[in-house]
Amino acid sequence: MSKITFMGAGSTVFAKNVLGDVMLTPALRDFEIALYDIDAERLEESYIMICSLNRNINESRATVTKYLGVENRKDALRGADFVVDAIQVGLYEPCTVIDFEVPKKYGLRQTIADTLGIGGIFRALRTIPVLSDFAEDMAQVCPNAYFLNYTNPMAMLAGWMQRYTDIKTVGLCHSVQVCSRDLLRGLGMEPKRPLREKIAGINHMAWLLEVEDADGNDLYPEIRCRAAEILDNPPEGFRDLVRYEYIRRLGYYCTESSEHNAEYNQFFIKSKYPELIERYRIPLDEYPRRCVNQIARWKNDREKYLTDDVSHTRTREYASYIMESIVTDTPYQIGGNVLNTGLITNLPAEACVEVPCLINRLGIQPTHVGKLPEQLAAMNRLNINVQLLTIEAAVTQKKEHIYQAAMLDPHTSAELSIDDIVALCDDLIEAHRGWLPEYH
Repeated sequence: MSKITFMGAGSTVFAKNVLGDVMLTPALRDFEIALYDIDAERLEESYIMICSLNRNINESRATVTKYLGVENRKDALRGADFVVDAIQVGLYEPCTVIDFEVPKKYGLRQTIADTLGIGGIFRALRTIPVLSDFAEDMAQVCPNAYFLNYTNPMAMLAGWMQRYTDIKTVGLCHSVQVCSRDLLRGLGMEPKRPLREKIAGINHMAWLLEVEDADGNDLYPEIRCRAAEILDNPPEGFRDLVRYEYIRRLGYYCTESSEHNAEYNQFFIKSKYPELIERYRIPLDEYPRRCVNQIARWKNDREKYLTDDVSHTRTREYASYIMESIVTDTPYQIGGNVLNTGLITNLPAEACVEVPCLINRLGIQPTHVGKLPEQLAAMNRLNINVQLLTIEAAVTQKKEHIYQAAMLDPHTSAELSIDDIVALCDDLIEAHRGWLPEYH
């Protein structure tokens, strides 16, 4: 029997999406599904829900097992063909709160803080040691499994796995699938379907390089015109202004949301120019608000997910389609995060890049993109600098590389002096004591 292991199964709603998709895929319906978490209550809730799904939509064809705690992790992974990673080390409390509140004392404000910036750096530093343990166990009990990583910061985590382990790893994100759709909807454009698009760059900052309608008409001239009009007179409640500014200044649209991209550069969140926050409608402290709302929503919706009649409709998440493609040798294309083995020629070889990938029985096969427009590569490199130095810090456990990653982060360095950056890093290392290895 083939096997899927879900690491971080306490993420009940996301587990439902991925594993519900699996149960609705004929080639995957008979798989063993192993649920793993370190939180007993959350694991049990997900186990109840997945078992109900298995009865309701899959005629109980899957075998569902659960594994609690580090001492049972190898058994959860043993013999797996696919491992889905959806962990959050330190959760909202205490670690996400720390990532936001400590920098505020220095006047450094953030929106999401899960991918780049000081928050992204420390999220990576506390997550990489856990992934190292996963990789060590996988090398012993499922060395040929595919590791499908959904955990952020994507480029740092997938990049570390791809450079420092032999585990077959791809990073998966939601933003590529909806990039063109969200852009065109926001502009009021309804082109002929299907679209032809080309997207490449890095996670959360990949670029919509080409977009054509079904007749081969280039949509970018109209996109640039409409985006400029909206920037000059944005409708009430419109929130995508950072990415539209990218279109105006850089010529291209970016995959991830404006609230994310507002903190990936030195342009928009500036204490010296507070009017920019209002002008670009930047939601500071957005991720903590989402966490609080998500926790409240789960309390309200919990019983709905734990009832006997829970059901599911297959989603757009990549995971089940990747598994199906490998199992059945049916070609499928994704936007995947992989090591830059000459795929994007003007980005560093050590970078984790997001490019089109072909999937079939041979696995995940990235495609060659070539050279990005230089201004787009330059934007990516600002982020890659931080990613590579954070990985260096995790590998060497030297504080100097943490300082350097923060010093080269565009948003952090635009707001703080070198001395304050070092002091902030020291404060965060102390505040995260117990969640980080010892740095020297």
